[in-house]
Amino acid sequence: MSVRSTIRVLLVDDHQMMRDGLRKILTDEDDIEVIGEADDGRGALEMAGKLEPAVVIMDVGMRQMNGIDATRRIRERWPKVKVMALSTHSDKRYVLNMLQAGASAYVLKEAASDDLLRAVRTVSQGLTYLSPEIAGIVVDGCVSPSIPEEPSAYSLLATREREVLQLIAEGRTSKQIANQLGITVHTVESHRRNISKKLDLHSVAELTKYAIREGLTSLE
Repeated sequence: MSVRSTIRVLLVDDHQMMRDGLRKILTDEDDIEVIGEADDGRGALEMAGKLEPAVVIMDVGMRQMNGIDATRRIRERWPKVKVMALSTHSDKRYVLNMLQAGASAYVLKEAASDDLLRAVRTVSQGLTYLSPEIAGIVVDGCVSPSIPEEPSAYSLLATREREVLQLIAEGRTSKQIANQLGITVHTVESHRRNISKKLDLHSVAELTKYAIREGLTSLE
């Protein structure tokens, strides 16, 4: 009789209550072990490197570093680690950007616990899983491409520019951004000019609205 190996899971969500709830659901299962938690994308990168999880359950809209950029970096650095998105957002841009970043699953937070567990087990086997509501969005995007999509922030902006844009949208000053990213204020201002030029958006309000729409940050 074969013994099913334990699936090592890292939880990444900026709400403690959500992480507590997820941990309870997952640890009630004999074949799943929660090995760590992080509350933003930067923490996710650090924990993924230290703990080597099989699956990362990743929130999409988080401060400091969003789940989309964190997913892309994890998949680049540790290709064997599978990422499943768990989000309140069913917007097409969020879904497609997350999948393009390398996520193997996209599950809505409102889904039943059975949906969550099925997703964890599915992606741990190297397969893809989408909530039924999300599957419809993805299929529609594939079979109805008649209306051209606007280029996303992930095709228009470089990685560092997205980081700077997210922090601008979260109310950071140029000095605070420079300190957080380990660059000079001059470099931050240069990135900011490039961002505004590429997007043709020139006020903080416009940039913030754009960052939220693209899933770079969240008002939550």
